[in-house]
Amino acid sequence: MPRLNLEGTSSIITGGASGIGLAAARQLAAAGSHVVIADRKDEGQAVASELGGIFVKCDVTSTEDADAAIAAASELGPLRALVNSAGIGWAGRTVARNGEPFDLDAFRKVVEINLVGSFNMLSRAAAAMAKTDPVDDDGQRGAIVNMASCAAFDGQIGQCAYSASKGGIVGMTLPIARDLSSVGVRVNTIAPGLIDTPIYGRGEKADEFKAHLGESVLFPKRLGDGEELAFMVMDLITNPYMNAETVRVDGGIRMPPK
Repeated sequence: MPRLNLEGTSSIITGGASGIGLAAARQLAAAGSHVVIADRKDEGQAVASELGGIFVKCDVTSTEDADAAIAAASELGPLRALVNSAGIGWAGRTVARNGEPFDLDAFRKVVEINLVGSFNMLSRAAAAMAKTDPVDDDGQRGAIVNMASCAAFDGQIGQCAYSASKGGIVGMTLPIARDLSSVGVRVNTIAPGLIDTPIYGRGEKADEFKAHLGESVLFPKRLGDGEELAFMVMDLITNPYMNAETVRVDGGIRMPPK
C-alpha cells in the first residue's frame, strides 16, 4: 500500500506561523499540498506567501474561524490533512507559595485553547474530509495530527493547566479515531518533549538556558528541532496504517518534578 499522496491536496496547520506548526507547513508544502496557515499571528501571512498557500486569521476556539479555514482549504484542493499545533502554556502551582489557588479563568483558558480548540478544528475538518472522495480501496479520506506534550504523562510542578489540556488530547485520540473510522479519517497524536521554539527567546542567555535543559534529555542531549517533529507529522499523515496512536518524540526524556 503506497503512502498517502498529498500532491494537489490541501492541508490546514493551526499555529502554522511559527515553531512546530511552521516546520510542518513547510514539509506539507514540499510534499505538494496547498497549505492554509491558520493562526492568530499576522506573521502567518508572510509564511503563507513563502509557501504558496493562504493565511486565515483563526481563533481555534471559534467555529466560525474554523469553518473559514476549512472553506479556504477546500477551494485549493480536497482537504486531506489537519495539523493541530496551536496552543498556549500558563505556569502556576495549584496552590501558590502565598497560599492563593490557581486562577480558574487561567485554567479554563489553557484548556479552552489547547483541548477544546483542537477538538473544534478536528471535528469540523473531519466533517469536510468525510465529504471528499476516498483515495484508495480502503476508503481513506484524510489524516489528523494533534499536538500533545510529554507533560501529559510527566507534567512538572506548575503545569497543572497545561498537563490537563494535553492529557485531554491524549485521552480523546483513541475514541475519536474510532468515531472517524467509519468515514476513513485517521487520527494520531504527537507528544513532544523539549523542543527549540521561540518560547525560549533568543540570545546568549536563552542559548545557555536551552543547553542546560538539553542535559536532561537521554539522547541526543539537546533540545529537539521543529523539523524533527515535522518528520513525525509527515509520517503520521502519509503512513496509511498509522491510526489511534500517541507517539512521544522527546529524545527519551522523562521529566522530573521540576
